[in-house]
Order: sequence, then structure tokens, then C-alpha cells
Amino acid sequence: MIKKLLISIFLFSSFSLLAQTADSLKAERLSVHFQSTVIRQMKPAFHAAYSGINSLSPREDAQTSLTSTLFLGLRLWDGASAYFNPELSGGSGLSGAVGVADALNGETYRIGNPAPQISLARLYVRQLIALTDKRSYQNSDMNQLGGWIPERYVSISIGKSAIADFFDGNKFSHDPRSQFMAWSLMDNGAWDYPANTHGYTESVILEYVSPTHELRYAASLLPKAPNGEGLNWNIGKALSHSLEYTHKHTIAGQEGAIRLLGYFSTANMGSYSQSLANPSDIASTRVYGHTKYGFGINAEQNITGDLGCFLRAGWNDGHHETWAFTEIDRTLSGGFVLTGQRWKRSNDNIGLAYVISGLSKDHRDFLKAGGNGFILGDGTLHYAPEQLAELYYSAEMKKDMLYLTAAYQLLVNPGYNKDRSGPVNVFSVRLHVKI
Repeated sequence: MIKKLLISIFLFSSFSLLAQTADSLKAERLSVHFQSTVIRQMKPAFHAAYSGINSLSPREDAQTSLTSTLFLGLRLWDGASAYFNPELSGGSGLSGAVGVADALNGETYRIGNPAPQISLARLYVRQLIALTDKRSYQNSDMNQLGGWIPERYVSISIGKSAIADFFDGNKFSHDPRSQFMAWSLMDNGAWDYPANTHGYTESVILEYVSPTHELRYAASLLPKAPNGEGLNWNIGKALSHSLEYTHKHTIAGQEGAIRLLGYFSTANMGSYSQSLANPSDIASTRVYGHTKYGFGINAEQNITGDLGCFLRAGWNDGHHETWAFTEIDRTLSGGFVLTGQRWKRSNDNIGLAYVISGLSKDHRDFLKAGGNGFILGDGTLHYAPEQLAELYYSAEMKKDMLYLTAAYQLLVNPGYNKDRSGPVNVFSVRLHVKI
């Protein structure tokens, strides 16, 4: 881990000058950015009446995660650009990132080998078509070339990316590297969004963007197996569709947005109800033609110049097994973020959020019968909604570059199990570098 971290620091230093040079250009031809994030999480022991193979361990635990990403962007021709992101990731979540549907660290995934590995995170091409001559300036950023862009346009993106880069965005709660860390706060937990183990997939994404309205559609590959690394290219039998509408508004002079999300996925998913007779073998019920669909709402609103709030709610039908994200079928979350403007640290942030998550009846019955998903499995289930509160303070240590965060999470009923109610106290420290 230390060796990989040193490599990350070297990459950060090497590309810093390039990025600063690119940022000074009016219309970037080449964009170079970098991020590295280390999260250390610790929890004391808590009481649990029993544990299963996918339970959050009741013993004291501490784990560290690391990601380092290089963001390369290249302008191709008028309106076209390409993006390439190699990524180093490693480490583990608490208990190997199992036992908690809300999942405590958005930088970790349910993988068997925690050793740091380099992989291709994103490689895609984007074509933008202007619908107006009016332009606004777009600053250089990660996977974003600096330059003038039309205020209204349509675009198509093809290739490997994170679908959450385009959908379910929220100004106050969407990035575990700088905001809230829990999975169910960074995205809508009931959206079983298409992705491999590391959170990426091949997609075709269509967008319409205007100052007030945005509409997005994506057709994305699903993994071959639940939480799998390999993607299923049999698009006639396995595919996920995502559709989102965004309305931007101003209330009392403060900006806000509301997003409505719907999705439909079909794959060889197992059936919770058909598995009850033999819950240890849900794989025997996996056949093509099974589906999962759901809906979500996502709102953000500035309250004052330094205070904002957010709200998310989501639902899915929950008849077939979770395939890609996490085992949540119903979710409601909300919170507030305050900048440090009042104490003369305008780039600091303090955030407080709460999320309550639930399961469909079929999903509950499956876990109660002793079934295991890729996140949950206590051997049985005394059902109660899983609840999590998160508080963080992010301090800017070097302007626009280095951030140090301390966070606290309070978790009740991990894995939706009242017999293992806790509460569980989780303490986190995060170091985030970006250029």
C-alpha cells in the first residue's frame, strides 16, 4: 500500500505542471488532471446476537482504502473529445465491505483481493452538437476540457465510463472523495446502477442540455454475474436502461435543481421468491428474462450563499437479486452542507446527512430464510430498516489542491437486522489531493 501511495505522489508531482499549463489556455487541446484519495476507517466492537458469512463483524476493526486516477482529455475535432482514465485502487472497507447495505466507504468495492491494482476506469468519446450560437465558458476539470461551449446542445458519449458521472448528480452529495462517504448518500441506493465491481461499464449516453432543462438516456452493459468484473455483451438478453430529467430553478434568488430518474434492467438475475426452498442456491434460479426496475427523485437547493440542502428518495421492485450496486430497495436521504465562509475558511465544508433504507418483502424473506446476497447475509433476519447518519468536516489544507476530512457515522440495524442493531460507531479520516 505504501509503495503504491508513493507512486501516486510521484504521478501527482509529474503531471502538476502539465495541468497548470493546460488550465491557462483559452481552449484546451489536451487536459491533464489527477486525484488521489486515502480513507482510513475505524470502528469499535458492538453487540450482535449472531453473525453470518456476510455480516459486519462485531469486533473492533480498521481498514484503509486508496484510489489514484489520472484524467486525460483530448480535443479531437469540432465538438468532439476523448477521455482516458487509468486508475490505481486498493484496500478494503470494514469487514470487506459486506454487512451494511448503506456501505460506509464509497471508495471501496466488494472485491476478493484488496491489493492495489491498476485498471482502466474510463475510455470514451463524446460528440457535442450545438443548438444555439450562445456560448458560456467551461473551466478545465477532470474529464472536462476548458473552452467555450453552447448553452444548448445535444451530445452522445460512447465507451467505458461511470454511469453516475452523468446521472443522479447532486451539488451537495455525490462524491465520496470530497463529500459524504456512504454509498447510499453518494447515489440513490435503490438505483441498481449498471457497473462492474469497480463501478464502471460500457455505455451509450445521449444528453440534451439547456440552461433550465436537461434530459439523459443511457443504454449500459451489465456484469455477467452479481457484482462481477466481466461485462455481458449479449445485449439482446442483458442490458440496463437509465432515463433522467433535470429541471433547474431559482427560489428567492437561490439556485436549485430537481431530478427524476427511472431505470429498467434485464439479465439472468436470480429470483428471491423462487429461491426460498433452497436459499443457499439462488444461482439455480438465474435465467434470462428476469427484470428489475425502479424510480428516484433527487433535489438540491441553496438556502443562503453558504448553506445548501439535498434530498433523495428511491424505490425498486425488489423481486430479483441485486446485480451491481447495493442491496437497497427503498431509500430516503437528506442533509445539509455549510461552507466555512462564516469563520473565514470559505473552501471548508461541514456536512450532516441521514439515510433510512429498506427491503422489498421478497428480499426480506430471502435473507430471513438464510440466503446471501453479495453484500448481505446474517444467516437469518429480524427485519428493521437500516439507518445511518453521517457528519463530516472537510478542511482545505492547500488551495484548490489538498483536503483533509474527519467524519463520524452512526449506524443502526446493519444489514436490516434488529438482532444486530448496534449502534455501530465509525470514525474516518480522509486525505484528498486533486490537480
